[in-house]
Parts: sequence; C-alpha cells; structure tokens
Amino acid sequence: MIELPIYNVQGQQIDTVKVEESVFGTIVRRKLLKQAVTMYQANKRLGTVKTKGRGMVAGSTRKLYAQKHTGRARAGSIRSCVRRGGGVAFPKFPKDWSLKMPDKARRLARSSAVLSKMLDGQFYIVDELTVSSPKTKSMCGMLGALKLTKSCLIGTAEYDKNVYLSVRNIPKVSVMPVAEFNAYDVLKKQAVLVTRGAFDRLVGMSLGQSVAAV
Repeated sequence: MIELPIYNVQGQQIDTVKVEESVFGTIVRRKLLKQAVTMYQANKRLGTVKTKGRGMVAGSTRKLYAQKHTGRARAGSIRSCVRRGGGVAFPKFPKDWSLKMPDKARRLARSSAVLSKMLDGQFYIVDELTVSSPKTKSMCGMLGALKLTKSCLIGTAEYDKNVYLSVRNIPKVSVMPVAEFNAYDVLKKQAVLVTRGAFDRLVGMSLGQSVAAV
C-alpha cells in the first residue's frame, strides 16, 4: 500500500490517498521500461538522408561514343557517377527506424513508470489546478511552493488551454492530459504532478488494464 500526500496550490498538505501497488502492476518492470524508452526514442528518429543514383538523375541513357578506336577511355551514359551531374555510385535512401510494442506492453510500461515515481517519492498530487487566465507567475509560485525546482511533468484530467499557456514558458516543465501519458514522458521528468481528478482517471485507466489482463 502506497500513501500519497495531497497538496493545495500553496504547497500545504491537506489530505492523503492510498493506492495498492497492484493497481500499477505490483512491481516496476525495468526491462519493459527500457524497451519502451528505446521504442519512443527510435520513433522520434528521422531517416531523411537521400541521394540520387544514376537511375534517378535526368539525362539520356545513350552511350556517349563507341567503346573502341577513339583513343579515349571507355564511357557509358551521361548519368555515370564519374561525370558532373551524374548519379551517386552508392545512393542513400530514407530508412525507417521506428519500433513497435504491443498495446498491452505499452500500457504496462506506463504503469511501471508511474509506480516507480511513486516509490521514489517523486509523484505529487495537487487538490485542484484551475487557472482563470494564463498566468506563468502563479504556476511558478505553485511549483516553488511544492519545491519542484527541476524538471516536472504536469498531468491534467482533460486538456486545459489556460494551464498549457501558463506552463509553456517554464523551462523543463510540460503539461498534458494523463490519457496521453507514456513511459518515456513520465521517466524523462524528475517529478510528476497530477491533479486529484487526473489521479483518479489514471487509476481508472490502470484498473481497466488490470481487469482486461485478467
């Protein structure tokens, strides 16, 4: 059983919530986390390198002159790689670096990442996070009150434009709905901060996964 404190925006503890480790997969599956992080990093890699071979450049395929009795070196078409404007001898083509994981494995990796943050004391719950208008100063004040001075991932129950606009200029801090959480984003940040509604939704997502596994 893990006991998590709940804070207000002033950084004061107002309540606690208990959650079973079994909700988030019981144990931290490190090999699965490594596989998930490798997949997300590989999927961000762009294989955009490309050069043209002799079959892709413009020009005639006619032999320039006779093979023999000209006193000159043998020559093929104008597209030859030894001529200016010709194709590359060993052209490079875009490569797909993407990797895949089963949906069940990705969801389990996300649960393991969240569980690891809870066990390390880097998971924070705030009672509510309502911003009437974009205010970066108020968001910085809340993070300072919670002593979250380094990188942080903020999770909300739904997309909130005002919260997003308040956070986007703060270095190393990002915000997204918990439905978009993945193992890479959770592990990349030092701390994870979610609202109480977002935490309930995160638990519901993990419970749905556990029920499906059974």
